[in-house]
Amino acid sequence: MSQSLINTEVKPFKASAFHNGAFIDVTDADMKAKWSVVFFYPADFTFVCPTELGDLADHYDQMQAIGVEVYSVSTDTHFTHKAWHDSSETIGKINYPMIGDPTGAITRNFGVMIEEVGLAERGTFVIDPEGKIQIIEINAGGIGRDASELLRKIKAAQYVATHPGEVCPAKWKEGEATLAPSLDLVGKI
Repeated sequence: MSQSLINTEVKPFKASAFHNGAFIDVTDADMKAKWSVVFFYPADFTFVCPTELGDLADHYDQMQAIGVEVYSVSTDTHFTHKAWHDSSETIGKINYPMIGDPTGAITRNFGVMIEEVGLAERGTFVIDPEGKIQIIEINAGGIGRDASELLRKIKAAQYVATHPGEVCPAKWKEGEATLAPSLDLVGKI
């Protein structure tokens, strides 16, 4: 990734996804007017990926409760997502859309394509209701992500978006004190 995508708008796309037993179309417009998570992973039928997607499925109700939709994306097809969903107990519990990106267009738009193998990095993007990227996390292939930490970060992003002039310090959790940046705080933290 040559330049940060923070505060940039999601680029236009249209893709097929497997969701709740059906094939659906998903576009960039679906990621506007609400908070969204785009969760890239290398491939279906692998090792770390199902642990991450299962963890995300376990936290999906909590994400929905705070107005967040989740979209997982790999360079597999939506047909492969259905086959994996039907054959794996872990993946079978997923209720969020699983986007197929066999051309790699979406993966490239987000800057997480591993060109030499045609697979996505472990990239997580949190998008605000205006369609702008507010959080980016990219992990090396062998390092799985934690959905509870993602949920904490989303709550911080939502808080900052609705409380101008306030920021969330490290390890901030919902209900804890925030900071109001000012000259009085310089050198005192």
